[in-house]
Amino acid sequence: MPVKIPTRAPVLPLPLQRRANDEYRPVPYHPLTLRAISKVRAQSPKFASKMGISLGDYWAGRQGTAAALRAVDAEWGGGFYKVPEEALVDKAAADAALGGDQFIIDIQTHYIADRPDNEFWMDILLGNAESVSAPRFKGIDKMMHDQNKLGYSFAEYLRCVFLESETSMAVLTSAPGLELPGHKRMLNNDEMIGTRELIDRLDGTGRLINHSVVHPNNPVELEAMDRWSDWCEPAGWKVYTIYGALGHGGFESTLPAWMLDDEQSGLPFLDRVMETDVKTISIHKGLSTDEDIGWNGPSSPREIGPVAAAYPDINFIIFHSGYEPRRNGEEEGPYSEEVSTSGTNRLVKSLKDAGVGPGGNVYAELGSTWYMLMAHPRETAHVMGKLLSVLGEDNIVWGTDSIWYGPNQPLIDAFRAFEIPEEYCQKYGYPQLTATAKEKILGLNTARIYGIDVEKARASTKKDELAWVKGAIEDFQRNGTPTKR
Repeated sequence: MPVKIPTRAPVLPLPLQRRANDEYRPVPYHPLTLRAISKVRAQSPKFASKMGISLGDYWAGRQGTAAALRAVDAEWGGGFYKVPEEALVDKAAADAALGGDQFIIDIQTHYIADRPDNEFWMDILLGNAESVSAPRFKGIDKMMHDQNKLGYSFAEYLRCVFLESETSMAVLTSAPGLELPGHKRMLNNDEMIGTRELIDRLDGTGRLINHSVVHPNNPVELEAMDRWSDWCEPAGWKVYTIYGALGHGGFESTLPAWMLDDEQSGLPFLDRVMETDVKTISIHKGLSTDEDIGWNGPSSPREIGPVAAAYPDINFIIFHSGYEPRRNGEEEGPYSEEVSTSGTNRLVKSLKDAGVGPGGNVYAELGSTWYMLMAHPRETAHVMGKLLSVLGEDNIVWGTDSIWYGPNQPLIDAFRAFEIPEEYCQKYGYPQLTATAKEKILGLNTARIYGIDVEKARASTKKDELAWVKGAIEDFQRNGTPTKR
């Protein structure tokens, strides 16, 4: 009797979905993306039928990602994504094109703690979903709220980051918010370390490392850094210069605005970092909905070069690489002084002016940035080309901003398949995004920052309990409910 395997709802492949996180609103579709979507919608039913699977399973799988990337590549003129046509209907071909054996560390991951004060975050995420497709949500706010609550839980975190992904290790972090009643923090510092300890107890030793969030514009937290350093054992400090500005940025904060180079908060924080054993900090720069706060204010990376030069013993990881969502459909192009006050160009200029370059103590991180870039390959080539030029392949690190976009495997697969066309390298002087560079970016660079023994960690993650569960899921997806055969 044939095995009946549950199917997924038909949702477009992730590269063609219009999503957002808590930090920016969904960006309108580009006309070329809409053409790619039309092509994928027209072709996919016959491809799924040929493979003997449902349309939902096709789009959720690697063949669906391949179909999306080929359609995007064709609409933008070709030469960006290396995906053969047979990958659309043949699992082995899709695995060969988009798969790999890189050791992958996702340096930016989240989930939302199940606490009453986290209703705030649910409302933001639901609001972003409604702004994309309001008719789907009319009259079912409570139901969708409850579904979102489950959709951003710890269980969903395990599924999206580890069980349906080739990610080996992850860094758990949180958005800002004082650890006080009513301050709406996704995960408190004790919840992050508790999550890490839980995974360790379940024989997932080393799978997860954690941040501790600090608000340098709150003097009480500067004093707490010694205690957090010992108690939470963080891999690094996480800070948001946008958290403040008298309530701007959607966080309802009454703390003063700050930057890493100001004498009231930023420099005292860096001095405190030097006094602790934790000398790596991750700084949110970019992804802002408020132009005054984001493009020209605290979320700008304009101070990164000077502070990195002044504090050479601190690793500065720039979350989102200073990238900003497209405004009026405008994509980032090549760097010039005329555009040096926008997007990742601000980071490029800051580093150039300060003489901080490849092999230095600044790292560009790709969480959410890669998600927003991958369906815009011309812009992707420029952003990745600029980062490779100013920082080098040893100073870019992989992050996805999970779990806001669901399982992160399509993001990994798209990155593996992407290439900077030779035309761009010749015209703009960009380095190639080689297989070696991708391997470094996906995991080896982060392993170096955090002192991770890659071979030891690779061996451990192949035999722990998460690996066992992942294997069971893969068997179920192939064969359905187990029976005696």
